[in-house]
Amino acid sequence: MTTLMMILGIVVFVIGLLFSIAWHELGHLSTAKMFGIRVPQYMVGFGPTLFSRKKGDTEYGIKAIPLGGYIRMIGMFPPGPDGKIEARSTSPWRGMIEDARSAAFEELRPGDESRLFYTRKPWKRVIVMFAGPFMNLILAVVIFLGVMMTFGISTQTTSVGKVSDCVIEASQNRNTCAKGDKPAPAKAAGLKAGDKIVAFQGKDVGDWSALQSKIRETVGPATLTVERDGKRLDLHANLIKNQVSKTDGDGGYVEGKYVYAGFLGFTPASGIVQQSFGQSVDRMGNMMENGVESIVALPSKIPDLWDAAFGDGDRKQDSPMGVVGAARVGGEVFTLDIPPENQIAMMLFLLAGFNLSLFLFNMLPLLPLDGGHIAGALWESLRRNVAKVFRRPDPGPFDVAKLMPVAYVVAGIFICFTILVLIADVVNPVRIS
Repeated sequence: MTTLMMILGIVVFVIGLLFSIAWHELGHLSTAKMFGIRVPQYMVGFGPTLFSRKKGDTEYGIKAIPLGGYIRMIGMFPPGPDGKIEARSTSPWRGMIEDARSAAFEELRPGDESRLFYTRKPWKRVIVMFAGPFMNLILAVVIFLGVMMTFGISTQTTSVGKVSDCVIEASQNRNTCAKGDKPAPAKAAGLKAGDKIVAFQGKDVGDWSALQSKIRETVGPATLTVERDGKRLDLHANLIKNQVSKTDGDGGYVEGKYVYAGFLGFTPASGIVQQSFGQSVDRMGNMMENGVESIVALPSKIPDLWDAAFGDGDRKQDSPMGVVGAARVGGEVFTLDIPPENQIAMMLFLLAGFNLSLFLFNMLPLLPLDGGHIAGALWESLRRNVAKVFRRPDPGPFDVAKLMPVAYVVAGIFICFTILVLIADVVNPVRIS
């Protein structure tokens, strides 16, 4: 049964992946057609074509390898300086440029001269290239907000999960008390597992983050108001200064970082809590920030990935995952001993996170990513506007094809990184903790 649920989870994730890719390419397709650009192909996947159907100017199809997708637009690059589309050069770098230019006009038909991508104004080209990642962002936001506001998310609450027996510094990484350890203030005050803390020093606390902040700001006597067996009672604790894990500002902890602050000594219980619109937006903002930081930190994670793939290193929970790793996690979600609605919520969160990553990654200003084409269009607009201000001749379209050698290098780096992640996902995968 477990194997069957694992396979079902992987299938559900792959279907969600294919939809996300199709949704991304739909953004490019719809805006390209809106601006009169001819699009010969709209494909989900790579490799051999499994199914295709032509409607109007465009062939719509599904390919065998569900690792991406694309649309083909006529005239992605302008002709060369001599006005020619095809030329031959003994220089390998020049050959790359000419090959890219030739491919951009491969299916040119009579009458297409007014339907070429490069002939559109820069702001229209920016919209076409931005539309794909933006569709992923929309999907991520809709899923995140929908799940958080209707189902809720697993959140630390003000209820007590476990009371510590003694005071232990966080950096010691132990759970058992040693001789000479002082009793925890919470235990001495009579706090019990299952109690719900509703007020601290006479002021109501609505969430764990607020309560945690108040505890850490306090050293000395404090009054806790708790709900126990349907009744409210006040407990009096004497908080002490202790080494605790540094927080991220939202109730979570920063791994390996410690501070000295007020200490009570209990572990909060977790529960599924519905979020308000404002709370959901705040969490989305934090996810965006964390996503940007993760992309910036990708190069620094390569040594750990290498150790996890080819050495005896552990695969960290925040390690980069590829499609294979994400599909495996999707399969594990359906094997967890939790209610079906929790499984669905986790799967939706996984797909939303994938779409958010697609948006952020594609916005990098590097060819062959969408962000690279956006950067080229913006640079062209800047050049033309500067020329207009200084009454210089129009420099014409920016020839993005000249950057193709750089694009091949970038693509090569991405491919190598993808292979490394794939190997790590197979031999030492990230698992749900």
